[in-house]
Amino acid sequence: MIRYALSCDKGHGFESWFKSANVYDKQAARGLIGCPVCGSTEVGKAIMAPGVGRGATAREAPAPPAAVPEPRAPVVMLSEKERELRTKLKELRDHVVKNADYVGEKFPEEARRMHYGEIEHRSIYGEASSDSAKALVEEGIEFHPLPRLPDERN
Repeated sequence: MIRYALSCDKGHGFESWFKSANVYDKQAARGLIGCPVCGSTEVGKAIMAPGVGRGATAREAPAPPAAVPEPRAPVVMLSEKERELRTKLKELRDHVVKNADYVGEKFPEEARRMHYGEIEHRSIYGEASSDSAKALVEEGIEFHPLPRLPDERN
């Protein structure tokens, strides 16, 4: 196994393990390695400092590695089919944001008012806590989570 420090064409750095250098080269050539931040498949090896020891004598034991776990983030390598799905999810989100009214934290209240006929039905989007969303479901109010992709900030 070999670990590479990688970076995409947008400058995001990440690491990944490969069975061999040859396997990395083949996957990179086929565009199978994707940045976990932005999804770009324009990925290359970043500069890595090698782990070089000082050499211990027979009586010296090497110092144990620091036991501070580094934070982890979920990562995925997407096939062409999943990349197409990701593109469709982004198109759906962009369509809703462009064509629906943003109501922010008033989403549960506005959804209820529309459901009970107090105001005219229209497309809206906003935020709801998990408790508020659960209450809407229990009242039979239909809504859907708005897809959010890892590289989106809003």
